[in-house]
Amino acid sequence: MKVIITGATGMVGEGVLFECLENQMVKEILMVNRRHYDLEHPKLKELLISDFTKLEGLESKLSHYDACFYCAGISSVGMNEEKYNYITYETTMAFAGQLAKLNPDMVFNFVSGSHTDSTEKGKIMWARIKGKTENALMKLPFKAQYNFRPGFMKPFEGQKNVKTLFWPIIWIFPILLPKISLTLKQVGQAMINAVQMAYPKQVLEIADIKILAAK
Repeated sequence: MKVIITGATGMVGEGVLFECLENQMVKEILMVNRRHYDLEHPKLKELLISDFTKLEGLESKLSHYDACFYCAGISSVGMNEEKYNYITYETTMAFAGQLAKLNPDMVFNFVSGSHTDSTEKGKIMWARIKGKTENALMKLPFKAQYNFRPGFMKPFEGQKNVKTLFWPIIWIFPILLPKISLTLKQVGQAMINAVQMAYPKQVLEIADIKILAAK
């Protein structure tokens, strides 16, 4: 399969990228990043786009792909609702909308978050906006669209884009709280399997991601 990955300069996107590079089902990868990711591999190409809402003239470079693993995103910490909505909802929908036009047979996987608010009415700003984004994505005319809600994710060995403060708890957290823990390998495997086989839910919680990864 040929896949597009966004957000490889972040921890989740980098982990999904590592799994795609290892996985024999993935034959070609296009990284779409805002800044350069320094890695060379026979499967890998990179397209730098400073603004995901401005894709004019890039149609040929974004066409003929089987899947998009949308891992781009930002923490809501210290951010007002208007800016977080622009990055999380408006930017995602602009990018996904264009891909739906160019690749109607595509499977689009979106990295959301545990405790996302599907009602869009809760008090927690980030959860409400993530929920709005999920709901809107499910209406786009893709072959299939899945929203992944992971919890704690253990990165691959060798990942560069992991915050320093995160490392001390990497080995302890999955042992203490296994039900809300995943590895990024599992997340990547589940995303790849979602392209190959149907899953009965469009919103995948931690348990669903583990099931799909094991198929």
